[in-house]
Amino acid sequence: MNFRVIFISFFFSLNFLFSKTNNELEKNPFIKTVVFSGGSFNSQFPIIKMNQVLSLSFDDVSGEENFYYYKIIHCDFDWNKSKLLKSEYLDGNDNNLIQDIESSYGTLQRYTNYKLSLPNNDVSFKISGNFKLEILDADDNIILKRKFLILNEKVDVDLNIFPSQNENRFYTHQNVQFTIGTSKYEIRNPNEDIKVTILQNDQWDNSKTILKPQFIEKDRLLYRYDQESEFEGGNEYLFFDTKDLRSTNQNISFVRKENIYQHFLFTDNPRSNLNYSNYSDINGNYIPNTILGENSNNESDYSIVYFSLARQFEIDDSRIYIYGKFNNYQLNEENEMVYNPSLETFEGVLLLKQGFYNYKYVIKKNNMVFKNQISGSFYQTENSYTVLVYKKGFEDLYDMLIGVGRTNSFELKY
Repeated sequence: MNFRVIFISFFFSLNFLFSKTNNELEKNPFIKTVVFSGGSFNSQFPIIKMNQVLSLSFDDVSGEENFYYYKIIHCDFDWNKSKLLKSEYLDGNDNNLIQDIESSYGTLQRYTNYKLSLPNNDVSFKISGNFKLEILDADDNIILKRKFLILNEKVDVDLNIFPSQNENRFYTHQNVQFTIGTSKYEIRNPNEDIKVTILQNDQWDNSKTILKPQFIEKDRLLYRYDQESEFEGGNEYLFFDTKDLRSTNQNISFVRKENIYQHFLFTDNPRSNLNYSNYSDINGNYIPNTILGENSNNESDYSIVYFSLARQFEIDDSRIYIYGKFNNYQLNEENEMVYNPSLETFEGVLLLKQGFYNYKYVIKKNNMVFKNQISGSFYQTENSYTVLVYKKGFEDLYDMLIGVGRTNSFELKY
């Protein structure tokens, strides 16, 4: 049995288009290509100031035009629902119908594209902080959730990235050190009022929280922690490009068209024992796009993408997943890989919209995720870092987001 036949039989056995998932966030297998963006910090990191706009786009590939509604929930800095009433954080009403809808045009895979902007004529925001956006179907089932942030900038944040100061982690980790400037905004009790969250590549699953500054000066709070603010450097993400459905590129082995396009990627190898190799990536993100139409929202087609990883099977409870922004970095049945003993490879199949994709392979074992066990970890890897500064004093009712700092490890300090 050749490679193609094995992959095809694997694909039909998955029955992935109609399988249910236990993933907390994605409870409808027909919802694809969720893009949530806004502000000036990053195209797919939804953080805005009060006068800016958030944009949500997603597809329903069921072939039906369904009704979807949205709700907005205010949270504390740790993403628990706050005690505020909706009238205290929203002007107007949520729980409204999403009305900006387009059906796919000229595509083999039928779908409906939904778009939502916030704020809009129905609802706007009163305060800063952490928020969750919930999209619900007509039966009030939550089909997806996304986090977003609103900034009321009061302080300056200056951050730098260093290799780890620990000799055992120097070649594998990166350390985030930063300063919060308070000359324009008085903070009476920094040790109690200020909380900080650090993100690597805009991913919440390995964020770090620091509750107290290490040093306090007149107009500055200094954070010079070692292990508390360290991250594995990881490795550059793997990638492929399907903007032109008919052609191959350096990472696509071949393309086939049946009822839908199919893209077979070259088999990937583990990189943990290789030397670091520098090449440009987009830190796990993806950019839906097509060169065959003018409107990528409803003219981009979908294709079945076949992944394979050359790795021996281990007799334990570890599982391997395809990991990336394409599904909000979640690990679920859809992106779990299955071992093929005849080829000694792990294989996975995903239905993905045309575009440029970053991905990597991660391991989950004993309810712990090992992001870099397969790809390796290097201090030279290019990563983006974000520092979020929250303030809640004795007189405050909620955690205000008062400062944001961003930098890139291209500017690694020594």
